[in-house]
Amino acid sequence: MSDRVLVVDDETSMRRMLEILFRDEGYEVQTAESAERAMAALGSTPFDVVISDIRMPGLSGMDLLRRLKTDDSQAEVILMTAYASTDSAIEALKLGAFDYVTKPFQVEELVNIVRHAIEKKTLREENVLLKVQLAHQERFGEIVGQSRPMQEIYALIERIAPTASTVLVQGESGTGKELIARTIHQRSPRGKRPFVAVNCGGLTETLLESELFGHVKGAFTGAHATKKGFFDLADGGTIFLDEIGEMSPAMQVKLLRALQERRIRPVGGDGEHPVDARVVAATNEDLQRMIQEKRFREDLYYRIKVHSIAVPPLRNRREDIPLLARSFMEKHARLMGRSLPTLSAEALKALESYLWPGNVRELENVVERAMALAEGRIETRHLPEEVVGFRVTQAPGEIQIPESGFDLTEVVEQTRARYLQKALELEGGVMVRAAQRLGITFRSMRYFVKKYRLNAKEG
Repeated sequence: MSDRVLVVDDETSMRRMLEILFRDEGYEVQTAESAERAMAALGSTPFDVVISDIRMPGLSGMDLLRRLKTDDSQAEVILMTAYASTDSAIEALKLGAFDYVTKPFQVEELVNIVRHAIEKKTLREENVLLKVQLAHQERFGEIVGQSRPMQEIYALIERIAPTASTVLVQGESGTGKELIARTIHQRSPRGKRPFVAVNCGGLTETLLESELFGHVKGAFTGAHATKKGFFDLADGGTIFLDEIGEMSPAMQVKLLRALQERRIRPVGGDGEHPVDARVVAATNEDLQRMIQEKRFREDLYYRIKVHSIAVPPLRNRREDIPLLARSFMEKHARLMGRSLPTLSAEALKALESYLWPGNVRELENVVERAMALAEGRIETRHLPEEVVGFRVTQAPGEIQIPESGFDLTEVVEQTRARYLQKALELEGGVMVRAAQRLGITFRSMRYFVKKYRLNAKEG
């Protein structure tokens, strides 16, 4: 069955033109001259995509979008307007529109947007089935883990990898955001093309622009030859923009233009040229808070967040620690040219009990250090004191203090965070009930949830 498109516009010529265009593209097309007529059509026929003008007599396109989202419609909505503004574009995207186009528009551009919208809808519908299929998978490419959060990420990667849409990967430092990005690239049709990683926080504004877009000879002091930028090097493949929250406001504007136009201008160059590089961005910053503080552009946020992946901290997927530890032991045994050691039950218990503020990266460092010290079997004595010290303070009646001492403040902080997380897990993440279970106020619970970046909801 063909995908269904509903065109909503009070201009007869626009309705007719889009009807012909999308029928020629192989879609089933229906038209409506008002939002009210569109709602009636949606009530009797499921549509995959709704393309609607914003300004119409009666209900506006924004009103139609709100109604569809309130009714939990599965249709993706694309809004059109001849009266473009940044505010209206941001409002449309915040309300859940798939995209926003300005009249007059390029026909090819709208066709591509509709194609991507249908891809997104298809991915969403297939996601549930894929989660079941991946339910017991321990590895996904180079990613290790079989916890529920990781299974959901595997399913999402499987669905979004074949598309060309931008992806925003969010998570604390050390959670493996670049590995997620590489896996998306490897499982995409672009997998045999270049994967180019850029640390946006490690370059000055001037240097970052030159590295991303390239420069022509003589563009600035030291530019002795024309140089291609990372976008050109990633043409046909994927460019990974790590620490995108560190990008300056001026560079954010230039990146937004490159994403919108799919064209770049080298520094010092007179013209632009097209480039086809899929963008996967990553950050450990709270971009929505940065938007409120006027440090990150809201329109850029919605451009890079067509799809988003939230990578959980290691403390929220403790069942993966044994799998990760063994994976790192295998890796470093190969690198060291040694046989694979065993891991004692006490050492494993210590690893599972620790909060891992440095996440998976810290766990790998601890395993590598332990393997360098151990001979055949990793014991607790081969682990850092902060890891073992945290474990031994957890069992009442068995309190021990290492001879070298430890940081009591750090242990108290870790213990508090552990109990908060456990209470949240027992109460399904609901802060009000978790606070009651621990005998603290809701205000205190909310403060600590934010401080320790725990997964929770208000009610």
